Amino acid sequence: MSKILVVDDEQSLRDFLAIMLKKEGHDVVTAENGTHALKAIQAEIFDLVISDVKMPGIDGIGVLKTTKEISPETVVIMITAYATAETAVEAMKLGASDYIIKPFKVDELKLIINNSLEKRHLRKENILLKREIKSKAGFENFIGKSEAMQKVFTLIRQVAETNSTVLITGESGTGKELVARAVHFNSPRKDGPFVTVNCGALPETLLESELFGYMKGAFTGAASNKQGLFEAAHGGTIFLDEISATSSALQIKLLRVLQEREFMRVGGTAEIKVDVHIIAASNKDLLSEVAKGAFREDLFYRLNVIPIHLPPLRERKDDIPLLVDFFLKKLLAGREQKKITPEAMNALIGFRWPGNVRELENTVERLTILCSGDTIRLEHIPDGLKSTDAAELISSDIPDEGLDLEAMLENAEKKLLHKALEKSGGVKTEAAKLLKLSFRSFRHRLQKFDAS
Repeated sequence: MSKILVVDDEQSLRDFLAIMLKKEGHDVVTAENGTHALKAIQAEIFDLVISDVKMPGIDGIGVLKTTKEISPETVVIMITAYATAETAVEAMKLGASDYIIKPFKVDELKLIINNSLEKRHLRKENILLKREIKSKAGFENFIGKSEAMQKVFTLIRQVAETNSTVLITGESGTGKELVARAVHFNSPRKDGPFVTVNCGALPETLLESELFGYMKGAFTGAASNKQGLFEAAHGGTIFLDEISATSSALQIKLLRVLQEREFMRVGGTAEIKVDVHIIAASNKDLLSEVAKGAFREDLFYRLNVIPIHLPPLRERKDDIPLLVDFFLKKLLAGREQKKITPEAMNALIGFRWPGNVRELENTVERLTILCSGDTIRLEHIPDGLKSTDAAELISSDIPDEGLDLEAMLENAEKKLLHKALEKSGGVKTEAAKLLKLSFRSFRHRLQKFDAS
């Protein structure tokens, strides 16, 4: 549905166009002259303006000029019974989309209107595409056999069928935006826009105008009317990342959007209704933020209708080999693939990954660059990732699905044996002393791993 303004001093034509356009499913406003038209244009943003050229007072050219000054993205079609080449050329120079001569055929007018609206829709879509590059629509970017991730996959499928507000929580780098995209692209809204907003990346005043849009003159620099991202997401999904970074004043406005699905532009007076699926995300514990008074309790409960928590990578170590394999194939697509030795993989499994999946992907990318051969070995692994020791094992969280204690202990033992060998310059008797082992015990342990 598009919002259309019809401007004509002839009531019969004005009424005819309004009835025709409403039957086509559009929201139509009419104005009997240029003065009324300009008041409407200053109060609202229209997708399309259809204006007669010859009118008393402010004529159609005046309406066209002001429309393009206030709302440059609005499409304008001019209609006249007194066509002249000069007027047509002037109208097109000023930005008119088309110039129609009365009497016109209804089907011809419908075609011109539909084409003009389609061009506007494509321009809006291109702007969104430049701002937001879509990733794959399904679960292709989700890798995980762990029980925790399987629960997340199940939730995504369930949530995608609803319009309920979703709150995604998890540490930085766990893939919160991927979850939001998966919900959108597996939902009935998949053909609508998916708009992301990083609430922590913009100052409060700029964030408000980005979300809700603004009217000309609302603040210094507001040279024209502008639609906000909530309007851009109409019919689709808006993803509010880092929602905890919003101010208390903006939280009140977001609460109203969640409750009523309507808002006012900055400097505007008209309520604007939108049909959007709202998904929010935070790497902070919002309940703790509520307790500290840093986040509104009522907004938290409005957002937390369907919570999805993403576990940190250290709690799903079983997924690390799958992720490494996925990233290697992705990064080396079209090139010779690299293998990774069990020792190198164990080093990656043993690390705690404070930056989670994002850090792992960056590490795998670095390894593909640093390893000139076809196999990534333990010596290619940065020293900072080889630090698994007893203290770290003890401090590790035990995930819900449990962990392989034998494998973790073996991994730690193997690393310590090799570290002792490195420190002793390869002399096994000295390496055994460093680990307070007999030479026989040291050799036995080393042979056990070398044979595996």
